[in-house]
Amino acid sequence: MQRSMISMTLSAVSLRDLALVKAVHQHGSFNSAARAMHISPSGLSHQVQKVEQALGAPLFERGGRRVVPTAGGQQLLLQIDAVLAAAEHLQQVARAGAVAFGGELRLGLPASLGPYLLPHLIEPFPQHFPGARLGISEGKPRGLLRRLLEGELDAVLAPPGPPVSGIATRPLFFEPWELMLRADHRLANKRSLSLDQLDPAEATLMAEGHADGLSGAGIGHEPAQRGHVQDVSLESLAALVSLRGGYALVPALAHERLASMPNIVLAKLTGEASGRDIALHWREASPWHADLQAFADLLRQLARKRPGLRIAPEKSRSDKR
Repeated sequence: MQRSMISMTLSAVSLRDLALVKAVHQHGSFNSAARAMHISPSGLSHQVQKVEQALGAPLFERGGRRVVPTAGGQQLLLQIDAVLAAAEHLQQVARAGAVAFGGELRLGLPASLGPYLLPHLIEPFPQHFPGARLGISEGKPRGLLRRLLEGELDAVLAPPGPPVSGIATRPLFFEPWELMLRADHRLANKRSLSLDQLDPAEATLMAEGHADGLSGAGIGHEPAQRGHVQDVSLESLAALVSLRGGYALVPALAHERLASMPNIVLAKLTGEASGRDIALHWREASPWHADLQAFADLLRQLARKRPGLRIAPEKSRSDKR
């Protein structure tokens, strides 16, 4: 009989034990990790010691203000992450055939897109994917894509970028910018404006770090350097314009919400097309490839019904299942 290559002590380590070790690494504190994992600090410390004994090496340096990995522990923690990811994938594959997305689609959206797209998605989603739940996370595209790579999210709606190994991308739609002005602006009575008519120094724009296209890219006069720069919600951006005057670029899907705000008017942006492309991103290894393609189809259908949006041309893509 072939003998197992795994020692008896290591075989006694559970996935829960490994998840506790990962929590200590993430939180940098036994107390914080214990609260997050609903276990007593002493119980958590005991389980971590159990894993260290099974591996024959210490994972963390103790005694400082923050618990940090040892040099060898850093490499072992990478392997622990890989084991936990493989276990999650095993569970996902086992559930994939029963309900779309295994029961839940964990979707990430930029904060400047989610509140304006989701109201149109909430009703048709359960009709197209019975039994599946839609879990929403908002954030900045760069952070959302990182969470996608790490397996925390199943899909992300964000502007397309350079190809990333292991990530599939399907283009959805182009969303133009509109101009948001204070009601007493000298050009507030115009239904459409070009940026050439405006003073770049009057711009209040989203910081480039927001990474969702509100940095003024493509408008020709570097407003992020010559105007005010903010990293806030669109509602807060409207409040700033109302307070300071000037103007801001905002996405077309937010038109209805922003137009209802006091002391604010919106105008179409003419001239060279300026806006953002939105695509659906997911891991190529996802067991829900067919479900995600169907979800992309649904989003494209919704975009066709929204004024101002343009459907992105389809690019050749694999039909992996």
